[in-house]
This record gives sequence, structure tokens and C-alpha cells, in this order.
Amino acid sequence: MEAAALLASGSSPGSLALSSSSCPFCSSSSLLLVRDRGSLGNRSHYTNVKYPRSFSVRASCSADSVVTLLDYGAGNVRSVRNAIRHLGFDIKDVQTPEDILNAHRLIFPGVGAFAPAMEVLNKTGMAEALCSYIEKDRPFLGICLGLQLLFESSEENGPIKGLGLIPGTVGRFDSSNGFRVPHIGWNALQVTMDSEILEDVGNRHVYFVHSYRAMPSNENKEWVSSMCNYGDNFIASIRRGNVHAVQFHPEKSGDVGLSVLRRFLNPNSNRAKKADRAKASKLAKRVIACLDVRANDKGDLVVTKGDQYDVREQTKEKEVRNLGKPVELARQYYRDGADEISFLNITGFRDFPLGDLPMLQVLRYTSENVFVPLTVGGGIRDFTDSNGRHYSSLEVASEYFRSGADKISIGSDAVYAAEEYQRTGVKSQKSSLEQISRVYGNQAVVVSIDPRRVYIKNPNDVQFKAIKVSNLGPNGEEYAWYQCTVNGGREGRPIGAYELAKAVEELGAGEILLNCIDCDGQGKGFDIDLVNLISDAVSIPVIASSGAGAVGHFSEVFAKTNASAALAAGIFHRKEVPIQSVKEHLLKENIEVRI
Repeated sequence: MEAAALLASGSSPGSLALSSSSCPFCSSSSLLLVRDRGSLGNRSHYTNVKYPRSFSVRASCSADSVVTLLDYGAGNVRSVRNAIRHLGFDIKDVQTPEDILNAHRLIFPGVGAFAPAMEVLNKTGMAEALCSYIEKDRPFLGICLGLQLLFESSEENGPIKGLGLIPGTVGRFDSSNGFRVPHIGWNALQVTMDSEILEDVGNRHVYFVHSYRAMPSNENKEWVSSMCNYGDNFIASIRRGNVHAVQFHPEKSGDVGLSVLRRFLNPNSNRAKKADRAKASKLAKRVIACLDVRANDKGDLVVTKGDQYDVREQTKEKEVRNLGKPVELARQYYRDGADEISFLNITGFRDFPLGDLPMLQVLRYTSENVFVPLTVGGGIRDFTDSNGRHYSSLEVASEYFRSGADKISIGSDAVYAAEEYQRTGVKSQKSSLEQISRVYGNQAVVVSIDPRRVYIKNPNDVQFKAIKVSNLGPNGEEYAWYQCTVNGGREGRPIGAYELAKAVEELGAGEILLNCIDCDGQGKGFDIDLVNLISDAVSIPVIASSGAGAVGHFSEVFAKTNASAALAAGIFHRKEVPIQSVKEHLLKENIEVRI
């Protein structure tokens, strides 16, 4: 198989898809612009665009301030870069195997699937250099896939042989016991060995997103420094001498994650351990802030909020509702304790999604100071520009990942793919959902479902899954089915939310964002009937959305359904219900959340 992650970035399989420059410490943003002009579209779309630098380049850098980064060109490594720079260090990208061997400290933030990563490492000679570096007990930190690759093999699209430094095989989580796969969210660690980099973790949550994990055994127990429980105890981190690796994402774990990176990068500094006020014991329920972003009538990007998807004020001018600037609001929600930030570009792409630089800039600027997961949706699909140049959804998604997104949200395009799959019973392998999940893993793909209720008197009146609803319809109907929509809720489709959810899980979705047009903007609570219908139908995590108006609505949806997360927008934007108030309420209701 070709090195899919490399090819998605427009690089040949024989070379690393890295930012290449004679200056190893140049801003990755400016390097990205040069690369994009050649590979992602018409130059005119990039004219006169200036990106701010988030750090200053020193004329001469000491070895103590330089971190060597092995970025093989897949997924969102921008967040790791930003975290390293935020902590005051400079970055040197690996260009050759010798760069690994000459590194003073090396970070490998593995992203994507096991097989493409190993193929790249083997073809470029990096695998041998990595083994040599680690065997000499040099300072090393692997992240997520960077941990898994150290093991003997993986079952992901395999078996695939790994670097073989640690005994064991990486296997998939077992979803048959009721645990949702992928394992997405903030979970607790059980520290089993003195590991300098975990000193500040204590009883606090860290962020995981993965479908495969390594298991502890007698053969590898000397490596294991912490475990995490999700159905079974799996390896959350390893440590031997100066070699560390973590399954979680420190760059997405807020302040506690930054402390992990800081202790690896500067192990000799004296820091007092922070007092613990958290009591993490298991996977936390997530509270997500959603920012609907669109251009107003003046052409400025603003955060808006709809009332049943209508985002214009009910005034004579009918201007777009403006609730703030996206980057500023995202940073505020990060400080307020949001577990994730979700951006939805509702302007809509017409001709050139990759030309929408303002949205890419929003991601880049946000990721400089926001160290929790970022999701972006809107217009991520195959398209052909005005010059006849075709762009795959994979190319589009790759650019969003490289600009700071951790997950991609797909809406209308997933509905069309599910309809085709239902009609033919065959996976085309060509839909945006299938393409992106195949390269980046299903944990990187969220499907946004936008249904509205259709009341009926008899569940046998329709071919779609109908349920008995808690509240009767306008004519006393006891049943309803949920019709999926596309194009921002403007067009109904001949497929139900239940059928869509089942189909997209099979096609590669790793998570479902479940909206409800009827509840949107009403502030009367989530549609519990709908959330139960979908969360019971699939084995992947479900995010409840639409209708939150009070803190009690969050505890209700977590107590009455199997939702993994709850998302809100307007009540946060209008400061009606602070995020911290939601979390304090959930704690009082004995619902585990991240503090």
C-alpha cells in the first residue's frame, strides 16, 4: 500500500512530507503558504495573505532550546508545534535519519494509521535511526501513534510489524462490552511507576482519542509507567530511562498536558507540584462549546447563532446575528474549561473551499493558544474549481488538519454517501467520509446529523425507524420518525436519522454530532428521545446538541441517555449559562467531568 498519509499531503512516498527550509526554525505557517501555492490551488487565492508568527527566531540557538520534531506529514501536528513554542523552545524538523541521530531531544507525535506510518519510516530510513536513538537511551517522547509504533506489531489493517522495541501487539478496543470505540475524551491515569513527566498529572484527566491500544503483560511490565481503564486496563504511558511515550495527547490536555511536555523538555527545572483539586477516576462526560462561523454582510467572519437555523436578526435590516469574533471566543471558552471547541463554517463553500483562507486562519490562530481538541466542519468535500482542477475531499481535509483541526465534521456529504450505501449495499471507498477515515482513522471523522421530527399516527406508516415520543404531536400523534436534512436544514432527504447513523458508522465515522432542528435555539432541553434512539443504535460516541438552556439540561441528557458529550452554543455566547456553572452542576449530580 502506498504511504497514504504522505500522498494526502502531496508528497512522494520516498520523502518525508515535512516543512523544508534552509532555516529549521522558520514559522510553520509561512512555510505552509509556500507549499500550498504549489499543491492546493490557484495562486491568486493566497495573494497578500500574512500570517502572524507566534514566536521569535533567535540569531543563534543553543542545543538546550531546540527540540527535534519527527513529523511524517499526516494529521494535526501544528498543536504540538504550538505547545513546544508556547513553552519557549524552538523546533528543528527531521529531514534525514542523521537528524534523528544528532538530536538532543526528540518528539515523535505520531498521527494517523499504523501501516502508513511504518511504511514511511521504513522507506525513509527513519525506522532504523529511531531504534538506534532509543536503544542508546536518548531523550525521546512519543505521542499516541508514537507510542504504538514502539511495539512489535499492530492489528490495525494488519498484522503490521512495528519497531519491535517493546514486547506486545497493539489491538483494537472491544466494543462488545458496551464501551464505545473510538475511545474519545478525558480519562484518568493510574500511575504505576515513577515517571518524571507525569508528576503534575495526579488526579486530573488527560485527553485520549484512539481505537487501538497496547495491553500490559509480564513481558512489557518494566516499561509501563501508567495505565488507563476503558473496559480493560491498557497502557497509557511507558518509561525506561530517558525514553517516554504516552497514548494520550498532552498538547490537547490543557494545562496538565502542557506540564507533561514541560517536564520532558526541561527535566532539571525545579517546580513545585500543584495541589490537586480534581478527582479524576474514569472517562469524563464532555462539555463542548460550538461556534457557528459565517461572514456577515460586511464580509467579516463572526460567530452567530440560529433559531431553528435562522441566523438573521428579526429586524428591518435582517443583519446576521453577531455574537463575537471566533478566535477570541474560542480562547475564552478554553480558559472557561470547555473540553473541546467546535467550529462550523455555515457561510457555505461554493467554488473553492481551499480558498477560504479566513477559516483556515481562524484554526491557525486558535491553535496557538487553545490546547484542547478543535473540530471544524463545513464544505469539506470533493470539488472542481473554475479552471477544471479537481480536488479530493482528502486534500481539503488534509489542509484543515495541517491548519490546526483535530477532527473533521462532515454533514450533507455524509448523507449522500449513506443514501448510496443503502441503495447499493456496497462501500464505494470514494466518499469523503471513507477517504478521510481510511487515512486519518475514524477517530478523526465526525458526522453531523441534522434531522427534524415528522409526526405519524402509526409507526408502520413509514419505512424508517419510528419511535413513541414523550410529547405528542400537534394532532395528538404518539409516534415520530426523524427525517435527515442537508444544506443547513433547508432540504429534507429520504433517509431517517437512525438509518443514517447506522450507515455512517459502517462507512467509517468515529463520532456523531446529533443535532435537532426542532429544538435548536429553543432552550427547552435536548431531544432525549432522539439521543436515545441514536446512541443506542451505534457503538461510536454520540454528542448531544440543540436545545440546551439551563445547567439541568446537561445533567438530564447524561442521566437519561448514553451520550458521551453535550454541546451548546447560544447560551455560552450570550453568557446566560457559563461553562464552569455547567461543570459544577454536573459534579453535584455525581457526573464525572474534567476540572
